[in-house]
Amino acid sequence: MQNIDLICVGKLNAKYFAEGVAEYQKRLAAFADFRIIELPEEPVQEKNASPAVIEKALEKEGRAILASVRKGAAIVALCVEGRQLSSEELAEYLAGRAQSGAGDVAFVIGSSHGLAPAVKQAAALRFSMGRITLPHQLARLVLAEQIYRACTINHGLKYHK
Repeated sequence: MQNIDLICVGKLNAKYFAEGVAEYQKRLAAFADFRIIELPEEPVQEKNASPAVIEKALEKEGRAILASVRKGAAIVALCVEGRQLSSEELAEYLAGRAQSGAGDVAFVIGSSHGLAPAVKQAAALRFSMGRITLPHQLARLVLAEQIYRACTINHGLKYHK
């Protein structure tokens, strides 16, 4: 069974997002060992923090992210400059990883400041859910749903229309 991790910086604070993500996590159990790893967001005290302060926080978050990735897992970094994929293309990516024998995948959602350059450089794929800006909690829910959709596509189920 394929291991798929969703590594997120920050917690889900809204009950409705947590319930939605939990539902997809439960559904994904039929297709993959799906884990969600929540890492703490580095506090940035200054309201208008300097780029250097933000960079330092991102570096610390990046080290924690990279330490959380399973050995051999392909990192998929969610970032605005990433490649936009259709649901079918995401399904193909996951299937290709699973068939390669090195099937583990770690999707990464950074903090409100983004992702450390080291995480982006380590990524096998930089993935964008579009040019719109989503709150991180909503991005987590949408990504969990898309991973589930990709798995149903790969298993020939009718969820995807």
